[in-house]
Amino acid sequence: MQKIFYLLEVFAKWLTYQVFSIRQSSYLGNSVEFFIYDILKIFILLFILIFFIALFRSYISKESIQKVLSHKKQYLGYFSAALIGIIMPFCSCSAIPLFLTLLEAGVPTGITFTFLIASPIINEVALIMLFSLFGIKIALIYVISGLLISIVSGIILGKMKVDRFILNDILIKNFSSNKTTCACQKNLRNKIINAKNYAFSILKKIWIYVIFGVGIGAWIHGYIPNDFLIKHARLDKWYDVPLAVLIGIPLYSNAAGVIPLISSLVEKGLSMGTALALMMAVTGLSLPEFIILKRIMRWKLLFIYASIVGIGIILIGYVFNMVL
Repeated sequence: MQKIFYLLEVFAKWLTYQVFSIRQSSYLGNSVEFFIYDILKIFILLFILIFFIALFRSYISKESIQKVLSHKKQYLGYFSAALIGIIMPFCSCSAIPLFLTLLEAGVPTGITFTFLIASPIINEVALIMLFSLFGIKIALIYVISGLLISIVSGIILGKMKVDRFILNDILIKNFSSNKTTCACQKNLRNKIINAKNYAFSILKKIWIYVIFGVGIGAWIHGYIPNDFLIKHARLDKWYDVPLAVLIGIPLYSNAAGVIPLISSLVEKGLSMGTALALMMAVTGLSLPEFIILKRIMRWKLLFIYASIVGIGIILIGYVFNMVL
């Protein structure tokens, strides 16, 4: 997979600077290169993830998934979903296919949101990098705070009964069942064909949202330099944590990608709580993710989701600024 991404990077540079003849290191060049690379990477990742998730779920029943995540002791379901999010190294956009699968399986909405929040925020690559850069204490704070945000946010969304704000037309409830598996689902070739068709059907419904979201991220990547963050994210004022969260929302990166920037900001005097809040906002409140999620949920739910997660990140940022 790493080799594929390297080839995509080479192709993006060739197309941007050789074919389009855009000047290297220019704002436009950086934006176009980022857009080409990321749009290809995301579509490849989405197709592969959706395909294999669909293939995998053809071997299991809806009841099996519900049994694991819809535990009688409901809070164990939230904790299990958060743990699944930790071990799944997805960015916010590529976590959406599994989020859809959990919804289609009938898993409670609050638990599915716990996964959606935990997956991009708590990343094992970021955990290793944080440990190497800042030590075990900061790494544990990162994991615990991410778990708290995802579980508490999921519980709140579950209590609010937000199911009515999900756009069900994108859900395809075709899980196999141990009792009702049809003949076409028993043949591996047919399973592969069905998984491929399912992947294409989902991509057809969200492709325009992916392009629009990545386009905004590409513009920000090219035209807003890191110096902007360094200048505006180390104010040492009462509002530095919420400001860092607002700055992080339009940025587009995974946790591992944003850590070098966080390290630079901390070296320049940014408090650790504010730095963690910025990193969590970049990974958990991604604007491109919101644009894709708009295809799945109504504006009201999108606003509620963003508000709950944002408030959680801000509170944790304040707490760790006081503790550290």
